[in-house]
Amino acid sequence: QVQLVESGGGLVQAGGSLRLSCAASGFAFSRSVMTWARQAPGKELEWVSNISSDGSATDYLASVKGRFTTSRDNAKNTMYLQMNSLKPEDTAVYYCMKSSHRGQGTQVTVSS
Repeated sequence: QVQLVESGGGLVQAGGSLRLSCAASGFAFSRSVMTWARQAPGKELEWVSNISSDGSATDYLASVKGRFTTSRDNAKNTMYLQMNSLKPEDTAVYYCMKSSHRGQGTQVTVSS
């Protein structure tokens, strides 16, 4: 079955950086479009980024474009989210997703 395990979250000051990882198993990762999404307290799940199966194409939420970079290593069945210039409004639980499947999430907290 699809398993997605996120890691790398934490507490960081505004302007700082974090790198999230998503370890995937149970499906054909190298043939799958993957997604990062986030959910802030009291808010709905929000799409953040997509990456094509071979990593050649990415797309981003307007508010993170230029600050976040999604990448993947298909040999390691792992996807990454490099987050730079973090803002307090980026505070959320971040999820790795494959279609409707998602992991347990990793908390990112940005202090002002």
